[in-house]
Amino acid sequence: MIWFILLILGTLTYLSYFIVQRSVAHITKTPIWILWLVMMTPAFVWTAWVMIHGEEPIPLLLLVGPFVVSSVLYWFLVQWGRPAQPSLPSESQAHSPEKQDALNAVIEKRPALHPINKEDEANIHNCFPWTVYWLQDIKPERQIVICRGQLRASPEVAYNTVRDNIEAHFGDRFLVVFQEGLNGKPFFVLVPNPRAKTTTNSTVTDHYFRPGIALGLLVATLITTTFAGAMMMSAEQEIAWNVSTLLTGIPYALALMTVLGIHELGHYLAACHYRIRATLPYFIPVPPATIFPFGTFGAFIQLRSPIPNRKALFDVGIAGPLTGFIITIPILLWGLAHSTPTPIMEESGILNFESFRPTASLLLAILSKLALGSELTATSAIKLHPVAIAGCLGMIITALNLMPVGQLDGGHIVHAMFGQRTGAVIGQFCRLLVLALSFAQKEFLLWAILLFFMPVVDEPALNDVSELDNGRDFLGLLALCLLVVIILPAPQAITQMLF
Repeated sequence: MIWFILLILGTLTYLSYFIVQRSVAHITKTPIWILWLVMMTPAFVWTAWVMIHGEEPIPLLLLVGPFVVSSVLYWFLVQWGRPAQPSLPSESQAHSPEKQDALNAVIEKRPALHPINKEDEANIHNCFPWTVYWLQDIKPERQIVICRGQLRASPEVAYNTVRDNIEAHFGDRFLVVFQEGLNGKPFFVLVPNPRAKTTTNSTVTDHYFRPGIALGLLVATLITTTFAGAMMMSAEQEIAWNVSTLLTGIPYALALMTVLGIHELGHYLAACHYRIRATLPYFIPVPPATIFPFGTFGAFIQLRSPIPNRKALFDVGIAGPLTGFIITIPILLWGLAHSTPTPIMEESGILNFESFRPTASLLLAILSKLALGSELTATSAIKLHPVAIAGCLGMIITALNLMPVGQLDGGHIVHAMFGQRTGAVIGQFCRLLVLALSFAQKEFLLWAILLFFMPVVDEPALNDVSELDNGRDFLGLLALCLLVVIILPAPQAITQMLF
């Protein structure tokens, strides 16, 4: 068992290092291992406390202090290592630093752009018909070519026309990005295409190797969640591990992995629909322990090609929470129906699955009453069945992903609905609101910490100007309403009606 735990911890350490490398390696010269060490410092401190003091609660100062210090130091080291860059003129000067970083995220690791010559410039001019976009200026900057002018047609028509003309003249040499400046004028950016007529050995290796990683993580997570489910079913501190004991953990494992898998499969199928290259879902196994007894940190997919437009961004973003929520409802209802009402206590809460307080969430209060009926009263908590725990985790994962911040699903949704700049403002407001709520409900403190580790600006789509249709706007508002009914405590008036 020890070697398996060490293997899982090593995998998680590698994943965290990989995340830092992917997110900031292209914008700073600070060594990645230093940034990783700073980012992991709070986890190291908290782990050391648990190893020394066991289940004794971590002091608030020790809980918040390392997070604040590491966040400030991490930001300072990233900024300190940024290379000096020439200022961008005109439209490009209108970018805020955050928006420029978002554009950099699209062009990171692109091949160097050969300077365009007079022939290239003439061909670029020919790609912009004056009836759709009156081109006024072409400006090569670093690895990109900025094309400024006046929009004369709908954004979608203009983008499709220019993109098709660029492909006709230059083949797959460029990716065409269409963004809106702070002055409200949309402009085009030609970015070197990293996949221009190349099929590298690494690409071929990825085709065969990455599904193997996904399958290995799937099997490992099935094992860890089965152990977690068996521990939840056992009332004894010491468990006699045998086949019959492990079988009791399978319902929890299958329920939780179904919720996580369907969520990520929704993203994957939506990405395939728009021909966006994406990995298979990667599950994250973790050995069950007292401090984290669930057997997994969740699952994720990686998008490995740019998002074509805001419509695709919206559909890919909302597909995961929507499909995950749909499959979570019957799993949660079944689990709640097999759970046991208990007297409510002072320590009852939404994260206490031995004494679960359903009124901490409006939606969970309604579902609990539907499942348990008259057995559940206003003075009742619930001892959750392991399948109900999987369903509650599914609700929590749905709510967290719907937070309208950065590259979370909710961040994609508000970006697609309101634009990149307004979406970033909404994300910043959301982070501050969750931090304020954490002072009233301690369950939100971990969420606040996670959200402040995430960039508030989402990456732009290639066509980041064309807006959504009314149907998608309405569906996006419903998704945000779903977030509210999950995290909002049941008001007293509704509690009186239900109980």
